[in-house]
Amino acid sequence: MVLADPTAPRWPSVRPGRGHYESFYLRAVHPTEPRGIWIRYTVTVPPGGSPAGQLWFTSFDRTGAPTAVRVDAGEPSTGGDAWIRLGEATFGTDEVVGSARSQAHTVSWRLRSISAEAPLTHLPRDWMYGARLPRTKLLSPRPAAVFHGEFELDGETVAVEGWPGMVGHNWGEEHAETWIWLSGLAFDGRGPDTWLDVALGRVRLGPVTTPWIANGAVSVDGRRYALGGPGRRVSVFAADDRCSLRIRGAGVEVNASAAAPADAFVEWDYANPDGGVHRVLNCSVADISVGVVRRGLDEVALMADGRAAYEFGRRVPPLPPSRPD
Repeated sequence: MVLADPTAPRWPSVRPGRGHYESFYLRAVHPTEPRGIWIRYTVTVPPGGSPAGQLWFTSFDRTGAPTAVRVDAGEPSTGGDAWIRLGEATFGTDEVVGSARSQAHTVSWRLRSISAEAPLTHLPRDWMYGARLPRTKLLSPRPAAVFHGEFELDGETVAVEGWPGMVGHNWGEEHAETWIWLSGLAFDGRGPDTWLDVALGRVRLGPVTTPWIANGAVSVDGRRYALGGPGRRVSVFAADDRCSLRIRGAGVEVNASAAAPADAFVEWDYANPDGGVHRVLNCSVADISVGVVRRGLDEVALMADGRAAYEFGRRVPPLPPSRPD
């Protein structure tokens, strides 16, 4: 089976009675400064309910705390050049346009992206994207891209000219029990065809939670290597402000470490369609170092300060039932 369209929205075809979440998102970072943005268009469909959209925007700057905005955006739609429309906000093939206003902040954005990279399908088999399991699906329509445009935050306009970044798409019936997402790009001395994009998760199957499972790829000078997959053991250390990973693929091993100061992270609550909640920490201007060992080739060391995304999500246990006085 060939995955017909990795960017096609899935929420319009959700079966009645099944919950669903879905996001189109991007991240872009300044080429030389530890500044970046992360934008997310999200749809949640409760079991038997109607889809509802939200717009998320975060501006990161390692000289201070992130500025985060999240607003309800009504019922989503699609069509034309847009993968998703939330009111006047659109997320499409080449352009992302939107605005949001919270009690504390007002933001708008208009960004265009270009990329020579083929989409990255994280799951090792295309049929998995159409199956009910795994319940979380992830791919990157543009695992590495270059952005142009601008955004305005609280009256200040910031030009985005040649910022490296990526475009992602995920969906499913429920989030993994615990997950890590690591995206590294704009590595020192390397071109846009060198990048890392991996997701790791522990999945709940009834009363059992699986060991870590990794999926993704590393690209070195345009040569792409698939990482992880069923049956490949991974080594993981994860904390709120840092992680270290060892992931293998066919003829390749990657050792990656990412970290950032605690105050450089934004914290979100991610809602599951079933009503559960995950606590998620995200820093899109983290430091990253990657060692790539390939059979028959010299080891490659990759570094990028302030140009990685590290996301760490965990399920929040439900509150115990209250007792009557």
